[in-house]
Amino acid sequence: MGLFRFIFSKTFLIQLVLAIIFVVVLTFLAMQWLEHTTNQGERLEVPDLAEMSLSEVETRLDEMDLRYEILDSANFNPDYPRFSVIEQVPRAGNYVKENRKIYLTLNPSGYRKVVIPDLIRRTRRQAEPTLKSLGFEIGEVTYKPDIAEDAVLELRHNGKLIEVGDELMKTSKIDLVLGDGSGNYRRPTVDSTETEENTDEDQFDF
Repeated sequence: MGLFRFIFSKTFLIQLVLAIIFVVVLTFLAMQWLEHTTNQGERLEVPDLAEMSLSEVETRLDEMDLRYEILDSANFNPDYPRFSVIEQVPRAGNYVKENRKIYLTLNPSGYRKVVIPDLIRRTRRQAEPTLKSLGFEIGEVTYKPDIAEDAVLELRHNGKLIEVGDELMKTSKIDLVLGDGSGNYRRPTVDSTETEENTDEDQFDF
């Protein structure tokens, strides 16, 4: 009888109410601390960083408490400014937590250089697809006397003779000098091209 009398006593009820209030307050404070430390429920929309320079990116992300990391540069894209952002992960419009890292891919300063393959004496049908697959453009096609018709005699860029192993910027325009099937051909040296060929007799044996 003494236990039941204590349970229903005013003192016990007051202590029970205080204990319940203490547990509720403690639980509320714990949830607030957890939410603050994990940024739970706080989401930020990723901005569109396309075409921005690094200084612009840094300013924009600092304002939003976001970070960034630069990945390797991609192939040059002429539609974007040099050294600007061309790709980002996560993409613009996605929602992330505060202090999230945004991964960026930058546009390089220009097209990379490509090594000129050995196409001398290859046919035009072989040479043109090879050059195009490497990213070059086919420029002017001219003919000189040679026993092999449509065989590649020379490759030139901006009027200068190109040697095998030389490097040219991707998208460079390469001129083809082909044989016309009419006679013999003597290939000029690099030195002779610096002063330009003045006569046909210096270039050909008939």
